[in-house]
This record gives sequence, structure tokens and C-alpha cells, in this order.
Amino acid sequence: MKAKSPAGKNKAHQSTAQERVTISFPPEVCRTLEVIAKQKKVSFAWVVRDAAEQYIAEKWPLLKGQTNENGDHS
Repeated sequence: MKAKSPAGKNKAHQSTAQERVTISFPPEVCRTLEVIAKQKKVSFAWVVRDAAEQYIAEKWPLLKGQTNENGDHS
């Protein structure tokens, strides 16, 4: 299933290849993410991916998604 983009957002993902991961959240964080997803009419996964992309852009703005062969930012 493809995640829907919220209205007015045309943010292209850098790659179509994706890795599946399992993440545990505290209940309050999980509920908040579910509320955000419902309000934006997107999937829970889309909200988490968007938040992760924003975090990376804020913390490592010069890297723009570049990683070394170990997956670490260099």
C-alpha cells in the first residue's frame, strides 16, 4: 500500500527503495502520531518517515541524506 501525501505537499522521496523496520514508541507518542496521521489523512508510517526526514535535515543539513557504507553520516 502506498502512503498518501497530504494535500498541498508535493515532497518527493529521494528513493523508491525502502527498508522495513520495527520501532517501539511510548503509548503517548504513538497516540499523538496516530492523531497527526488522521488529521493529515495519511498513514502512521508516512508521519514517522516525514518526522525522521525533518530530523535529519535539521541535524545534518549539509549531508542531505548522504551516508557512508556503514549507514553512518560522515
